[in-house]
Amino acid sequence: MAKFYITTAIPYVNAKPHIGHALEFVQADVVARYHKIVGDDVLLLSGADENAIKNVQAAEQDGKPVQSFIDENAKLFQNLAKKLNIDFDVFQKGSSPAHHKASQKLWKICKDDIYKNKYKGLYCVGCEQFYTKEELDENGECFEHPGKKLDEVAEVNYFFKLSAYKDDIKKLIESETIEIVPANRRNEVLSFLEKGLEDISISRNSKRAKNWGVPVPGDKEQIMYVWFDALNIYQSGVGFGIDEKKYKKWWPADVHVIGKGILRFHAVYWPAFLLSAGLKLPKTILVHEYITIDGQKMSKSLGNVIDPIELIEKYGADPLRFYFLKHVSPFADGDFSEKKFIEAYNADLANGLGNLVARTAKLLENSNYKSSTGKISADIVSIAEYSEAILDFRFNDALNLVWKKIEQLNKFINNEKPWDLIKNQDKRLKDILSYAVDQIQEIAVLLKPFLPETAEKIEKQFKGPKIKSSAPLFPRI
Repeated sequence: MAKFYITTAIPYVNAKPHIGHALEFVQADVVARYHKIVGDDVLLLSGADENAIKNVQAAEQDGKPVQSFIDENAKLFQNLAKKLNIDFDVFQKGSSPAHHKASQKLWKICKDDIYKNKYKGLYCVGCEQFYTKEELDENGECFEHPGKKLDEVAEVNYFFKLSAYKDDIKKLIESETIEIVPANRRNEVLSFLEKGLEDISISRNSKRAKNWGVPVPGDKEQIMYVWFDALNIYQSGVGFGIDEKKYKKWWPADVHVIGKGILRFHAVYWPAFLLSAGLKLPKTILVHEYITIDGQKMSKSLGNVIDPIELIEKYGADPLRFYFLKHVSPFADGDFSEKKFIEAYNADLANGLGNLVARTAKLLENSNYKSSTGKISADIVSIAEYSEAILDFRFNDALNLVWKKIEQLNKFINNEKPWDLIKNQDKRLKDILSYAVDQIQEIAVLLKPFLPETAEKIEKQFKGPKIKSSAPLFPRI
């Protein structure tokens, strides 16, 4: 049994989750579920990035102690996963003593590449990142957080010799030792490397950080830069510095699932830290695009941030999972609106899958059908093509193949008109219905990584010698 270790990005918990977090959670869950189905030993990890300055600022604005504030918000992310039928095997909190211990161990192993120096630069609290003027837009603002003024910061920090790892990282990415999916994001990293790397600040003054975060070993005046410790959640969550046996089993990560805005941290900084420490490197980085709302970037200032919990409570988890997986490509920005969601729901779920299951079950009930071994030849979707799409992270292509199968079976039933055969007691009826049952059971299996609740309902309904109709899977909206 092969091990398979997959992670989501570790979300900041300075605010409650939005649908972009739901999108990423679902994408990672599909990969994890597929690998479980094919027999791999799977671990799915997420967590809470809790040591950022933005968390401290948000807690102050809310008038709460930082630990209480981040604990409350971390639970919201865990609750979102639960509502989406996602079971994280590990949810690693950045404020946990085990993670602090693991991050201090990583620092000590990297000590030969760490030195102290004065620094002055423009700092984006939203990204928790220093930027040069060349990396900002025409207004001198961060591309990820337009409209927010950057802080000018001057202080003594510890630096990491990132510049020493340019050639090594370039070779790793060009050789696909670290595979970056899709190719345009791989090219983006190579282009960034081509400009040369500068050493990066990896600590913050304790006063500016409000003494919140992982203390630098041997220096109470400094707190670790959040990205140095946050990336290490991928290791601390599987035992690094705490449980060596567990760590050896699971590390390295097979897939990191991340959004495009944090590519540099995962494809440049993280490999450099691991190379410095002499540790194994992640195998694949899946980079997804963003969700826009009615064609606009999601933003608090625009007031268009959507709470995924509200959508789940209104429409159910599987319909939301379905929209993210079939109507949003991981490799292009996807647009969401409730209108588009309802249109997709009615067309694909209510009229497509739901109608197929309901009409077939009714036919079986009316004909007093009992399981038969009869077979009828017809075009079926290639399982190899479906698996290949999932392994390439083309979730929408995989679901399109399943919906092709649904359409074919609906067409087959329309052409064969089994309702007429019931009246005439035609001998072909059993074979036609047996084929329909076989195909619906196969559709349920193919839906398991994507719509787990729906797949389970279909399997239960179409199991056993006598099959009965039941309430619609997806009542029309």
